[in-house]
Amino acid sequence: MSTLPNRRNPLSGSPIVVAIIVVAIGFFLLVFAGQFYYAFERVNEQEVGVKFQGGKIKDVVGPGVYSDVGLYVDLVRVSSQGVAFSIQDEEIITKDKQRIGLVVSGDIFRPGVNDKETLRNLWAQYRGYYLSDDLVRTRVQDLARQAMKVCVGDRTFDDNVVGTARDVLRTCIDEEVSELATNFGLRIENVVVPDVILSSEVQIALDAIVQSRLETEKAAQDTLRARAQADAEQARQEGEIRVAQSRIQEQARQETTLAKLQQERVQAQRAVIEAEKANDLFAAQQDLEINRAKAEAAAQLAKAEIATESALAELYNSVPSYVSLLLARANAAALSPTDKVIFVPEGTAPTIVLPGPGIVPTVDTGGQ
Repeated sequence: MSTLPNRRNPLSGSPIVVAIIVVAIGFFLLVFAGQFYYAFERVNEQEVGVKFQGGKIKDVVGPGVYSDVGLYVDLVRVSSQGVAFSIQDEEIITKDKQRIGLVVSGDIFRPGVNDKETLRNLWAQYRGYYLSDDLVRTRVQDLARQAMKVCVGDRTFDDNVVGTARDVLRTCIDEEVSELATNFGLRIENVVVPDVILSSEVQIALDAIVQSRLETEKAAQDTLRARAQADAEQARQEGEIRVAQSRIQEQARQETTLAKLQQERVQAQRAVIEAEKANDLFAAQQDLEINRAKAEAAAQLAKAEIATESALAELYNSVPSYVSLLLARANAAALSPTDKVIFVPEGTAPTIVLPGPGIVPTVDTGGQ
């Protein structure tokens, strides 16, 4: 009986084989295990994290570090930064059949942490717009081009180009493109119309129109200026006339006031004179009354004083002998002891008698 030699598998027990098997198993686990967890995934400040589990949105989170374990879990980052867009269209027809061009620019913003429901509802349809700047920029440019045509087409050339009409046009485009972008869960902000493009023919015609308007406005301004100057001159003349009239009226008023004052002064003087006359008349009347009273009093006093004489006169008149008696007594009383009585013939005047020899008293009164 022969025996066969014991042959060993050249690969069995080899370290290389073991290493290969380990690497293969690790790779397998690495590839497939990534479907069941993620750890320490970071969402940056300018991003929004969308958590998935089983192919469905589990949550929408803000900046931070996240980990999760489960069946087919994943974390997708959506940029919250604005995506700038700019679109130029040189062939837009206005309502009055004029051709112009526009340049419109703005910023696109995707749904954020406050728009969880929007992301849940629209993720399946517009996932590419949320993850790709180029895709979302292209889409919004198309929306802006449509909004430009709508807004320009609803307005005349002047309403789109001249003056503040550009602000109205910008507002219209902003509202139109924002409304269209809402269907994609996008938000459009900072829309501007930095330039309106005109063809050379339109530019020449517009320059002519502007020049004509400027000339018309200049003529109107000249007319207004001439009218204003005429009005100013008329106002100046009217002002001078009013000033002169005011001066005359003021002078007349002052003269009237002065005449009135003079009249009042004359009346006051007259009143003073009349008062003085009245006072003088009253004083004269008072003096007359006083003199009358004094005269009457004097008369009464005189009557009282001569009452005795009057009574004596009546007595003397009624009794002559009594008068003779009174005369004799008066004569007797008039002689003093030293008096001398000389009797002279009637019709002669007495002469001075000097005492001397041979002169003797004819009658000796004896002091009786």
